[in-house]
Amino acid sequence: MCTVVIDVEDAGVARLLAVRDEDPQREWDALGPWWPQQYPGVIGIRDRRAGGAWLAANPAERRLAVLLNRADVGDLPEARAVSRGSLALESVMGRSPVAPLPMHGFNLLEVGPQGARVLSWDGVELRETPIDPGTHMIAHDDLDDETTPRIAAWLPEFRALGPTADSPDWTAQWTALLASTAALPAEDDRAIIRDNRPHGYPTQSLLYATASVTAAGVEVRDHALPSPAHWDD
Repeated sequence: MCTVVIDVEDAGVARLLAVRDEDPQREWDALGPWWPQQYPGVIGIRDRRAGGAWLAANPAERRLAVLLNRADVGDLPEARAVSRGSLALESVMGRSPVAPLPMHGFNLLEVGPQGARVLSWDGVELRETPIDPGTHMIAHDDLDDETTPRIAAWLPEFRALGPTADSPDWTAQWTALLASTAALPAEDDRAIIRDNRPHGYPTQSLLYATASVTAAGVEVRDHALPSPAHWDD
């Protein structure tokens, strides 16, 4: 139940803030070049258990991808499900997923030289949603889905900050707004910094990342939270 806020300027230029929700018992490695043989030049935040990535970037190719879980409408047995961890890594190498997929549902946000889009797989259908210029938000449903409480609550606030291209320090502005959202209890359905256990999932917010994709390349910074589902100690 991760969250991404993205501001698309034009084709190949975008800036985003991504919050990762995961089981705290599932170990991970901070941003780094963890796959030098299979994915040369790629950096990402690595899941140690499956070896894949939640967020990955290929600076030389000006590509970035973020993986978010999505509910299935199919009934794929767990024993037959393939890890989704390769999706972001393959994406930044220019290889997007093609249906059918032996995977549980996902939203894969892709930014590249041709633009930004979301590929959504629900276990039956793979859909593409282009991301138009402007500020948008996605979690476990569709892009800008106002039935998702955190999108309804906070997308207008992020949009009110204006285009990131006009801000000399958009990351500080967006991070300050993210910090203000943490005034909500982490269990609140409107929260971005989340504790999903009351909703039936073991996941909690563990980190956030800011990224920009421009003609100059890709810049990514990751920040671990001091403890799961807590902005401050």
